[in-house]
Amino acid sequence: MKMSGGVEWGLHCCVVLSGAGAPVTAAKLAELHDVSQSYLAKQLQLLSRAGLVRSALGQSGGYVLTRAATEITVLDVVEAIDGVQPAFRCTEVRQRGPMAVPAERCDTPCPIARTMDSADRVWRESLRRVTIADLVDDVNRTTPPETLAGAREWLRA
Repeated sequence: MKMSGGVEWGLHCCVVLSGAGAPVTAAKLAELHDVSQSYLAKQLQLLSRAGLVRSALGQSGGYVLTRAATEITVLDVVEAIDGVQPAFRCTEVRQRGPMAVPAERCDTPCPIARTMDSADRVWRESLRRVTIADLVDDVNRTTPPETLAGAREWLRA
């Protein structure tokens, strides 16, 4: 499966927002991740349209998660950024060329389409089982404590 780079940035933002304790501006998130603010703003808009984040207005405004990190899955973020369409779309190749099978004889999906649909379902289910909270736990386990403390302090500045 190929995903856009926006999925990675969206996931990173959700992880940061889950522990920020206050709204974080798009500019601050972009600077933290060393990515273009306009590019990141597009990803945040997609997350907002999907109801995963919302912008808080005012002097201390910025983005916040709309639900607990335990209630947002990796699949939610993937679908918010890249859409819900399957990775594979059957074009009925078996109905083309000199040995084409008539459409009326193609009453079930071909083995290739079935295999790809099955892989897509398994992939989506695996992403559905992982929450932002799971990612946060993993980040906390694998990142040096001083780096985490520095990031929290930097976000508050």
